[in-house]
Amino acid sequence: MLVSRLSVKFPLVSKRHVVSTLSYFQLMPELPEVEITRRGIAPALTGQAITAVRVRDGRLRWPVPRRIGAILKGRVVRQVLRRAKYLLLDCGDGWLILHLGMSGSLRIIEPALPAGPHDHVDWVFGDVALRLRDPRRFGAVLWTEKDVLEHPLLAHLGVEPLSPEFSGELLYRASRGRRVGVKQFIMDHHVVVGVGNIYANESLFRAGIHPRTAAGRVSRARYDKLAGEIRATLKAALSAGGSSLRDFVHSDGASGYFQQQYFVYDRTGEACRVCGGDIRVIRQGQRSTFYCPTCQR
Repeated sequence: MLVSRLSVKFPLVSKRHVVSTLSYFQLMPELPEVEITRRGIAPALTGQAITAVRVRDGRLRWPVPRRIGAILKGRVVRQVLRRAKYLLLDCGDGWLILHLGMSGSLRIIEPALPAGPHDHVDWVFGDVALRLRDPRRFGAVLWTEKDVLEHPLLAHLGVEPLSPEFSGELLYRASRGRRVGVKQFIMDHHVVVGVGNIYANESLFRAGIHPRTAAGRVSRARYDKLAGEIRATLKAALSAGGSSLRDFVHSDGASGYFQQQYFVYDRTGEACRVCGGDIRVIRQGQRSTFYCPTCQR
């Protein structure tokens, strides 16, 4: 479940700091992994009251609010939503905003389960708990009592790629006059959210578009194809349980296996599954881009 539009004042975080950190938040886990996490934790949390909050180490991307335990105790989680890569827990008169950063995970556990060195925060719901594990501490735990969609981290996000509003026409209009490569364009969270490096590579291969092609030179027809392949790629990743790279696991500790279906990502020098040619890699915007020079023009 996603929220198409959400907002909130962000105490202790300057706008400059917000912008500088968004690049970190475009790394793993990507949108399918976050949505799978949402689906995993929502049944255990929805309608349940928070009985305790345990903060072992609040030094995440931004400090965890000092009074978060007192603020949340007794509040009932009405629903668990997602906007881009953010998880939003609706607590009635306020919102808990969570982000997994580069290496975080959320798991449903028994409250008495001993914590490991990277298990920073627990939210206890009676006989179950939600545990945040974040080895690199690039995640976020934030609280707002204002319109969550107007939060500085959410207010300027683009369209959701799995929503009805996402289309080739939208990409075509937004790309006019843009010289940046089409891969970097579709990874711009102001245009469309959640298309991270893995799924941008895979979608462009499926659409037959070379990643270096200037965004403004891609035709309307090719953007129609690309929009469809972005949606299909993300849905396939959701069906496969996501991609279990680095530290990502499901809320129950299980792993996804979409990486077994990759056409190009991380397959440098291997044979293309379509034409048999070699998969190549280049650098774009400090990211590795994988492509087939024969299938992608």
